[in-house]
Amino acid sequence: MTTSRREFLSLPALAAGQSSSARSTKVVCVGGHPDDPESGCGGTLARYVALGASVTIIYLTRGEAGIPGKSHEQAAAIRTAECEAACRILRAKPVFAGQIDGATVVDKAAAVSLGKLIAGEDPNVVLTQWPIDTHLDHQAASILTYRAWLAARGRFDLYFYEVDLGAQTMGFHPTHYVDVTTVRETKKAALFAHKSQDGEAIYRDYHLAMENFRGRESGCGAAEAFVYLARLHSTAYLPGLGA
Repeated sequence: MTTSRREFLSLPALAAGQSSSARSTKVVCVGGHPDDPESGCGGTLARYVALGASVTIIYLTRGEAGIPGKSHEQAAAIRTAECEAACRILRAKPVFAGQIDGATVVDKAAAVSLGKLIAGEDPNVVLTQWPIDTHLDHQAASILTYRAWLAARGRFDLYFYEVDLGAQTMGFHPTHYVDVTTVRETKKAALFAHKSQDGEAIYRDYHLAMENFRGRESGCGAAEAFVYLARLHSTAYLPGLGA
């Protein structure tokens, strides 16, 4: 029997509405800034929650540099409140990693710090940003999450999500898709909670087209796309360089 692309490319517990499996699933999503998780995979998070999964969003920064004319302290207060509002809509728990927007650090201490936050949630599934990205903070979120995955030694599955494909995310070739057609309005409401960033424009100018395109790729109305980091247990060779 041939498996369809849409059935084959789906995240754990979401393939066929597996609510019993999802109720035991804990999901952590890591983003560089407020609004990155909501725009990149807010629909997927909404689907997990609808099936009974526990969802935590870890924001690497509070978006301190993201509001022109506001100090870092003022912007952080505004954007923290927006994160909390978005998480209420998604029914997710917000956690803040304590780094500074525009000045994120990738070193051993930062990796250990984020790793502890992730481990504290005891997740089965972790979603983070794709590392090939034009924004340094997105790169930091991705690499630090990857280091946490290495330290966890296989205790959770790691998937990368895209944001502003072509403008920020580059070289992204999905391995998995999630049909978000039925939760599109929830995703939009969560993203639109980021009023200081004009979430409506972010969705209209970037993610609406991305969802439609990924939906056409995977055979549904609207989809979010991911790259799964597989831990290979067999020897693989580059083309023409076999044993």
